[in-house]
Amino acid sequence: MAVTPDDPGDATPAPVSVQRREQMFPILSADDIARVARFGGRRAFQAGERLFATGDRGVGLMVVLSGRVSIVQHDGAGHVSPIVDHGAGSLIGEISSLSGRPALVDADAAEPVEALILKPADLRALIVAEADLGERIMRALILRRTSLIDTAAGGPILIAPGDDPGRIRLAGFLRRNGLPFRSLDPASDDEAADIVAHLHPAATDWPLAILPDGQVLRNPTDTDIARATGMIGTPDCGCVYDVAIVGAGPAGLASAVYAASEGLSVIVLDARGFGGQAGASARIENYFGFPTGITGLALTARGFVQAQKFGAEIAIPAQVKTLECSDADGIHRLHIDDGRIYRSRSVVIASGARYRQPNLDRLAEFEGRGIWYWASPVEAQFCSQQEVILVGGGNSAGQAAVYLAGHAAKVRMMVRGDGLAATMSRYLIDRIAANPRIELMSRTEVVALEGSAVGLERVSWRNRDSGETTEAPIRNLFLFIGADPATEWLGECAVLPDEKGFVATGQNVLTLQTSVPGVFAIGDVRAGSVKRVGGAIGEGATVVAQIHQYLADN
Repeated sequence: MAVTPDDPGDATPAPVSVQRREQMFPILSADDIARVARFGGRRAFQAGERLFATGDRGVGLMVVLSGRVSIVQHDGAGHVSPIVDHGAGSLIGEISSLSGRPALVDADAAEPVEALILKPADLRALIVAEADLGERIMRALILRRTSLIDTAAGGPILIAPGDDPGRIRLAGFLRRNGLPFRSLDPASDDEAADIVAHLHPAATDWPLAILPDGQVLRNPTDTDIARATGMIGTPDCGCVYDVAIVGAGPAGLASAVYAASEGLSVIVLDARGFGGQAGASARIENYFGFPTGITGLALTARGFVQAQKFGAEIAIPAQVKTLECSDADGIHRLHIDDGRIYRSRSVVIASGARYRQPNLDRLAEFEGRGIWYWASPVEAQFCSQQEVILVGGGNSAGQAAVYLAGHAAKVRMMVRGDGLAATMSRYLIDRIAANPRIELMSRTEVVALEGSAVGLERVSWRNRDSGETTEAPIRNLFLFIGADPATEWLGECAVLPDEKGFVATGQNVLTLQTSVPGVFAIGDVRAGSVKRVGGAIGEGATVVAQIHQYLADN
């Protein structure tokens, strides 16, 4: 997960490796420990006693007062690797400490240990109350999660043939949610081949997911892997939130950060992962405050962590099937496709838009096997030194084309119109024109797809002026042709749309409440929104003030 906090900005910074290690493993002073002690309690452990194990929930943060604690990682294949030994003044924890999600490592007392123990809620209170100390702790937690992702600590092992769409799907899901994993092909990895020989998977079992406890999942869904790794659980049927936010893109995450930081109880629901369409952007270069640009995943990952810092609960994946608007009790009910029900006094519709699909035969057949709607490292690995096609002329398409050009031998960028000037920012147009690996093909459209059970193999396109059709061996086609509002789940609630299907809000441009009291809409799904990351984040902040007013009035 590309969450890297800003460097302190010292005039003479230490070498990055030394500096990062000091930030990752800070040693608290006596004064720091006294400040932490106000939020936790002491506990002693005997030599050899396990403080917590991979998969344990609700661990929170520990501060070693005396003794030594060994941190190790292990996986479902039986590998055990030491990570670090913590002595007096050391912190034990990482990002999951904020939410109480399952631990990714084991912690054992190498000698008699005394430690301060903070539950997740206590840790969040400390971070908010002690700003300077909280910043140092947050930085350490973030950097540790980044390191765990790099080493695949505590995550599942995905095993399947290299072109298996299920493995690609699960890898993308885990990556977008900041969870570590290893991805192995039994044709090229001896260890994976040995596991496959032992498990004898059928053709319908791919991919295999081997969990750290040895459990084997065969062809799991995103929800299966999420439950197995502790991402989601069964909601408390007696819990009523102040705000339920549907969608974890920039708008939804911004509203979660502001609502939770102002004391509201918040649940965020998303069908796939945080970030939305913005999270798939290879680089956003015109967002205020980032002169060198930032990837969409890095930007939204910061918001994801920030929302958890203030206590927002996040359930991913959670595909909302229907919204049951409030009756006499004033409570809205969100029904999830797996049977879960979440209850809330107000609802924020931030579900964004769904990728638009061209009218092409066999399109669905090749989705996940050569047809892609985003460009991340997971997809880029299949394009190395190949010729690919990208369809679309907006900023997202431009960012993807530039990113893919760093991996593919050639990117054919096709648009139906005369060029890019009417749909794309100038800086991207110039960058595309200057890249020898990108060929802009205006007045051109894809007309046919061919392939086999392996995936996409050939693509045909036609020039709209001459009518000439060309066919070439293309195995990867990227589609960035816009999106339609993701509002099908609103069918049972009387939320009024505009003529294009986007959610209508108040007559005043600043009013974000829909036709249903207590139900608000923000971001790309809202009629009249500017369809920009900055605008979505602004609406996420604005809607919280209106929610406060609604809750006060009701």
